[in-house]
Amino acid sequence: MKIRIRNARQNEVKKLADIEAICFPAAEAASEKEIAARFLSFPENFYVAETIDGKIAGFINGCTTDTPVLKDELYHDASLHEPDGAYQTLFGLNVLPEYRCQGIAEHLLRALMDAAEEKGKKGMILTCKEHMIHYYQKFGFQNYGVADSSHGGATWYDMQIRF
Repeated sequence: MKIRIRNARQNEVKKLADIEAICFPAAEAASEKEIAARFLSFPENFYVAETIDGKIAGFINGCTTDTPVLKDELYHDASLHEPDGAYQTLFGLNVLPEYRCQGIAEHLLRALMDAAEEKGKKGMILTCKEHMIHYYQKFGFQNYGVADSSHGGATWYDMQIRF
């Protein structure tokens, strides 16, 4: 599938929230209000995968922080974004079901990783569920065990890659 990775636009926030609601359980998905606040704080860290016919197939986003662990409060308070922070976080890697298994998630992840590395970040951090550990390990992320997170009532694992 031919796609183009580009920065998201302000007028796409509602669409991104709709995609988030499809890709994550309700207890874990960011609301439209949260995504809008994130976009206002760190628009440079929002990338979308756009199909040849102009549809958004997925997106990725995350703030930057000086802490090498992704803390729950970062998900809910966009003001905690530190533009010059040492670590790029990954909040959500969202690909609509009809576009999955076509390499889109990889393109989105690499776009955010490459941008973070170009900005001189030390690394990238994320939390994921156990069944996703192997996916992120393919890109060089290391598993640091069960995270100190209660986000959405799920069990999360701390993952990190150093650049």
